[in-house]
Amino acid sequence: MGWLFNVVYLGALVVAMPYFAWSTLVRGRRRGGFLQKFFGLVAVREGDEPCVWLHAVSVGEVNLLATVIGAIRRENSAVEIYITTTTHSGYELARARYDDCLVSYAPLDFSWAVKTALRRIRPQTLILAELEIWPNLITIANRSDVNIAVINGRLSEKSYQGYRRVRSILRPVLRKIDCIAVQDWTYGERFIALGAPTKRVISTGSLKFDGAETNRRNSKTLRLRRLAQIPNDAIVFLAGSTQAGEEEAALDAFQTAAERHPLLRLILVPRHPERFDEVAEMLDERGVNWSRRSSLEHSVVDPTANVLLVDTVGELGAWWGVADIAFVGGSFGRRGGQNMIEPAAYGAAVSFGPNTKNFRDIVQLLLDADAAVMVADEAGLVEFVSRSLDDPQWREALGQNAQRVVAAQLGAVQRTMEALRPFLPEPAAVARRMAA
Repeated sequence: MGWLFNVVYLGALVVAMPYFAWSTLVRGRRRGGFLQKFFGLVAVREGDEPCVWLHAVSVGEVNLLATVIGAIRRENSAVEIYITTTTHSGYELARARYDDCLVSYAPLDFSWAVKTALRRIRPQTLILAELEIWPNLITIANRSDVNIAVINGRLSEKSYQGYRRVRSILRPVLRKIDCIAVQDWTYGERFIALGAPTKRVISTGSLKFDGAETNRRNSKTLRLRRLAQIPNDAIVFLAGSTQAGEEEAALDAFQTAAERHPLLRLILVPRHPERFDEVAEMLDERGVNWSRRSSLEHSVVDPTANVLLVDTVGELGAWWGVADIAFVGGSFGRRGGQNMIEPAAYGAAVSFGPNTKNFRDIVQLLLDADAAVMVADEAGLVEFVSRSLDDPQWREALGQNAQRVVAAQLGAVQRTMEALRPFLPEPAAVARRMAA
């Protein structure tokens, strides 16, 4: 069966080549790891310590790994952690955030690349974050006696309907996974319907809640606030993980409200690094007095600049801690939304657009608790920001409700570890290996 997947992947790659060329040459999207991806020539793991291989696609999933890695190390301090990721931004973040782990690009699901990567990594356990069902990787890892688990599993209705068309092919792959820890039973039932054994599926809740910082006075947020010289009496409107068009909408809302609220500050954090310069050009065209995050440490901060463009990767989680008013991007277009838990955990007044299909369950929790506002369009965002400024009590109530929602959902890491524990290297075995 592996050869069939290889043929399908090669065909899809040929079809997609014009898009890859366009996104690289025109949009400036950075790609790397050719040898790792196509031939499995990942960094070689030296030594014989037991190893857990964690795979995460991009920035969001890479951030998600932090709590799980910490929990694994608290139980098995000698276990080596190997992280792979798919995107350039995810790779750069993983290298910066997990500098005590081996990090590489993940092999594509070609059988030759997977076999080579497994020989170089030599893991005892393979953990896949969210929705990474790669048939060759799972099948070959299973044949190599590697334990396989999915954590924070999710399967949207759209993905589920797509997988149903190839259920006969997918069923034997799912049966090779030892543990599927899903965010909720809606996702769990979809995995089971596709062929996953019921006894191997467990609902743990979302790891994204446990990984969220709630203390605005954490060291990273305080450092960024000092770096940007944000006054204590400033009110900060932050639009994060934004896509094309959403920065303009946020700027419109800011400029409309700033006429009546001169202490208002705007922080823009585009989702993709290749769009930093595009957003900078937009700010210049709009005649805004703005500054770049990347220049804050190397030049004198302009005290009159009331707009900040965060043109760095991996800091959004800390920047949310300075926000009084938040807009979570990827929700006006077709992206399906981005993670709104982080601003909610800090107690910001949270808003997002109507397209949040990737976070449907989290959105429902927030909306049911009057802990966030869904804005229909750009005009709705203008109205939301204005009301947040004109009615501070309403703004604060939204934030307090959001923090209560997050607090009520904690505990996913503990439940995930309970599910993973039978498939991780045992501490006693690690100790014997280290003593030998």
